Order: sequence, then structure tokens, then C-alpha cells
Amino acid sequence: MTTNTFVENAAGNDDPPAPVKGLRRLMWWIIPANLGIFLIWGAVPGILLPQQVAVLFGEENKLATYSVIATIGAFAAMVAQPIAGQISDRTRSRYGRRAPWIMLGALAGALSLVGLAFANSVVGLIIAWMLVQISYNFAQGPLSAVMPDRVPLKRRGTFAALSGIGLMVGAIGGQIVGSFFFHSITLGYIVFAVFAVVILGLFVAFNPDYPSTKLEREPFSFRAFLGTFWVNPVKHPDFFWAFTGRLLLYTGYFAVTGLQLYLLTDYFGVESPESVIPLLGMLSLVGIIISTLVSGPLSDKVGRRKPFVFASAAVVSLAFLLPWFWQDLNAWMIMTFIAGFGFGMFQAVDQALMSEVLPSAKSFAKDLGVVNIAATLPQTLAPGVAGAIALAFGYAALFPVAIVLGILGALAVWPIKATR
Repeated sequence: MTTNTFVENAAGNDDPPAPVKGLRRLMWWIIPANLGIFLIWGAVPGILLPQQVAVLFGEENKLATYSVIATIGAFAAMVAQPIAGQISDRTRSRYGRRAPWIMLGALAGALSLVGLAFANSVVGLIIAWMLVQISYNFAQGPLSAVMPDRVPLKRRGTFAALSGIGLMVGAIGGQIVGSFFFHSITLGYIVFAVFAVVILGLFVAFNPDYPSTKLEREPFSFRAFLGTFWVNPVKHPDFFWAFTGRLLLYTGYFAVTGLQLYLLTDYFGVESPESVIPLLGMLSLVGIIISTLVSGPLSDKVGRRKPFVFASAAVVSLAFLLPWFWQDLNAWMIMTFIAGFGFGMFQAVDQALMSEVLPSAKSFAKDLGVVNIAATLPQTLAPGVAGAIALAFGYAALFPVAIVLGILGALAVWPIKATR
């Protein structure tokens, strides 16, 4: 199948043409490519931006100010990625549909980070952070479409595992690296901006795509553009169930982990949480890497994705039982490793599963952008919802709620027919 006929006729469960420079190179390059973006997602909202807000507005105003900035920025990202995906799907260039936007997003993101470094008002921070979110999502959306564009079905579990390593090492490692710039925020922004431009530039250079110049250019429809955020659940039920499963599983996981700082201080009584958070991050990262490296290739070998989602929900649910019944820091440490292991199992096959339920190759990036709302929205709303639950019923109530959401998320995957 040529790249033209693939885009015109294929769906997510069809094998694409072989990558221009071979699959092995692409498989290994996806790790640093994701790392370049997710280091920013780990460092900036986790360390640098909150510290910048605290320095500018004082301890008494930092929480409320940061909450407003972070929430608006997160919704900007949620809207940006499907739009970026649709624009990418419609792009016709000698470099393919994805590469131009990966590079433009990286460059615009670098400039936005520099602007964020010099912002000194609430409005300035909101605008700069929104631009950072929008820019890097214009890179991340097309990058996520590389899997259904170029990776054969039988290797997608392995590819998803490698992609997940770059994602999780970046997200957690970004907090560790970001802490080195705690008192040099401007320098930190510049370092992360330059690193992302270099890494994504090398990814594009070493993994060229087929030209898209000969693809038929579909006429623009404003009505279709407004439908960017909608995929018909009746016409595409597999897509709907995959979206719902991811939404529920992510919400359950982040309802607990998103309030880690407050759980440490108010539920476990830890006086210096900053002294244990790096250790907790490493425990989670080790669990995630181990399960990701095992689960992704194993799902390819057995040709199944659903059992790993079911197992993930079971492992994370069992992990959440520990701090629910054992209110001790040791329970939280053990839970962090086990829950990380379970979540890594889900991460390893989730991207592969999602790629196999996409309706059409014409809209891979747009549809993945819609699917990624199921990952972005929980991280945006879960801390607020979890805070309301904790205020009303106490911190202990978070754990049974998260367990129920995780189990429901796994059950939502059961009706999917495009994959086993």
C-alpha cells in the first residue's frame, strides 16, 4: 500500500507503508522526541511556574493565582491539540503532514517559554502560559500521529512502550531537573526550550516522512472544523469506548496522585514533604519503566491489548487499598511503586489500543487529539474534584472513588471489537 492510498482508504487497524528510513530507527527516536516535550510538562507546571508565581505574588496569594493560570492553560492545551491535529491532517508539503508542525510548534514554544520567563503580571503569565501550551501541543499532536502513520500493528505495543518511557521519564524527570533551576527560573526556561528544539529537530531530520504533496486536498468546511471535537459514538463505537475507558482510568489515577502534596501533609502527617517527594518520584518511575518494558512487547507477542488494561486496573486498585486501610507513609511509598507499575502497564498498551480504533487515516492526528482530551481533562479537573471530595468526606474517601473509576474504565474497554 502506498502512502497515498493508505491515507485515502485506511483506518487505524490497517498496516501503514514502511517508514522511509526504517522502523528500528523510528522506534528508538520516539523516546528522546517525547522526552523533549514532556520534560517541559514535568518541569514548568510542576516546579518553575509555581515558584515564579510565589516569587511574584507572595506566599499568601500563590495558590489561588497559580490555580487560575494553570486551569486556563490546561483548557488551552485541551482545545489546541485536536485543532493542531486537524491542521496537520490537511497539510500538504514535501516533508509530509507532521514534520512542519512538529518544528513550528517547537520553535513557537521556545519563544513562548522565553516570554513566560519575563512575564511579571497575572495577565502576562496567563497569556504566556497559554502560548506555551498551544505551541507545544501543535508539536505533540502531530508527533502522536506517527504511530498509526508509520508503525505496523504487530509492533505497536513495543512502540507504545518506548513512547511511554519517553513520556513518563520526561514528566517525572522534568520535576527533578526543574528543581536544579529553582532559583534560576529564567535559565531553566531557556534550557528546556533549547533542548526541545534540538531534539525535535533531530527527530524530524533522522526520521523523514513521505511527501504529502500528491494527496488530494479536501475543501475546507467550517462546519467540519467545528466538529473537530466530535466523533460519532454510534458510527464509531470502538472509538467511543476507548475514549471513555481512558477518561475513567486517568481520572481515578490522578484523583489520588494529583493531591500527593496535601495527602502527605494532612493525611500522613509528613512535616517536610519536599524531602520525600523525589524518592516517591523515583519509586513511581521505576515501577512504570519495568511494567512498560514488559507489557508493551508482551502485548505484541500475544496479540492482545485488553487483558493488560484489565490487569492495570486491578493492580492500581489493589495499590490504592493500602493507604486507605494503612494510614502511614510506608503504605504510600509501597502504593506509589505498585500503582506506578499498574499505570505503566496501561500506558504501554493504551497508545497501541487507541491507534487501532481510529476511524480514518485522513484524520489520525485530529482523532488522536480528541482522544488525548481523555488524558488532559482528568489532569486538569481531577485535583479540583478530588479536593471537593476530600473537603466533604475526608482524604480517605479518595481511595474508594479512584478504585471504582479505575474498574469502570477497564470495563469500558470490554466492548471494543477492533482489538482483542
